Amino acid sequence: MSALKLAVVGGGSTYTPELIDGFARLRDALPVGELVLIDPAADRLELVAGLARRIFAAQGHPGRIETAATVDAVRDADAVLLQLRIGGQAARNEDETWPLDCGCVGQETTGAGGLAKALRTVPVVLDIAEKVRAACPDAWIVDFTNPVGIVTRALQNAGHRAVGLCNVAIGFQRKFARHLGVDPELIRLDHIGLNHLTWERGVTLLDRPGAETGQEALPKLLADFGAQIAEDIRLPTEFVRRLGVVPSYYLRYFYQHDAVVAESRTKGSRAAEVAAIERQLLDMYADPALDTKPALLEKRGGAYYSEAAVQLLGALLGTGGGVHVVDTRNDGTLPFLPDDAVIEVQARVDAGTVRPLPQRPVEPLFAGLIAHTAAYEELALRAALEGGRDRVFDALLAHPLVGQLDTADRLTDELIAHNRAYLAWA
Repeated sequence: MSALKLAVVGGGSTYTPELIDGFARLRDALPVGELVLIDPAADRLELVAGLARRIFAAQGHPGRIETAATVDAVRDADAVLLQLRIGGQAARNEDETWPLDCGCVGQETTGAGGLAKALRTVPVVLDIAEKVRAACPDAWIVDFTNPVGIVTRALQNAGHRAVGLCNVAIGFQRKFARHLGVDPELIRLDHIGLNHLTWERGVTLLDRPGAETGQEALPKLLADFGAQIAEDIRLPTEFVRRLGVVPSYYLRYFYQHDAVVAESRTKGSRAAEVAAIERQLLDMYADPALDTKPALLEKRGGAYYSEAAVQLLGALLGTGGGVHVVDTRNDGTLPFLPDDAVIEVQARVDAGTVRPLPQRPVEPLFAGLIAHTAAYEELALRAALEGGRDRVFDALLAHPLVGQLDTADRLTDELIAHNRAYLAWA
């Protein structure tokens, strides 16, 4: 594989050194010749870029790191990574706060807060994608921007060469490998659902890395490590064992909604916590002696996402292929969903193609929630693209975490009031 040009839109994020560290450590799998960090926040961008260059230098990486304020700098890129937060942590704090007043979960990717983020984000991402298409029409767009499922669906429906990526699956892969005392490359997940609404229905311990066969290890994991797994996803151990699968920790918002609301009302928002971490990280990034990602970055979130990105980009842009968990177009993979729904499953990825693997029938307990949430996502995307109070209300009424007339009506008004500056139609 020849040296690649990559661009990161949102390159001033405090997440970026995690990505840089992965590019540096795994350069044999993904030879980056030029990396462009794009962000309009000049002061923040320079702090992040300075640390990025020091990380490359400390690890002997020959790649060049450039900065830019606008998306025009993506020209000739092989891939463009999107990691945006429209409105910053201040908007996230509101997403996590005002829904609680209506008795609903306040969260940045699901429920009313997740819809607010989608409405702010989709138009901006589509504008960026059109500029990418004009500057480098063959480039892949890899979306990390939440809500990943809705944003990726918007990109794919607009004809962009896009795929979504989340770190939930690789996080489970790494944790299961530690429990079993094996290399992570020997773990393959039967990962099914939508972004932030997934279950691990099986865990195969492969005969060797890249093998197609192996032994089913999920029963052993639940029997021997069920308490640790349940604690990690904050669900009762016996409940997880009875399900016989491992839900994503986001399923707690659905399975224990009222308990989460009660907890959220008595503690500060995650956004406030993250904002404090970000301030500390930026102070660290300003230190010219720092040439590694700081340990504090682990508390920011996004663990392993650099490894997931390197693996996916290597498959998309290289000569070899592999199986990766991605967010991509359904196209009949789950027959109870529309073709253009974006699902999160194992897919065969190689140069230029992403093909979801065939799936065994999804159990009704999971399929019902998947279908319900996918219908909400369709309505959410319509609201993001076309605007209007009625469309926002429809999406909220359809959401499994809302679903009540009076609640949806009140949430609609709150959402618009808190996001008016970002909604062209409001």
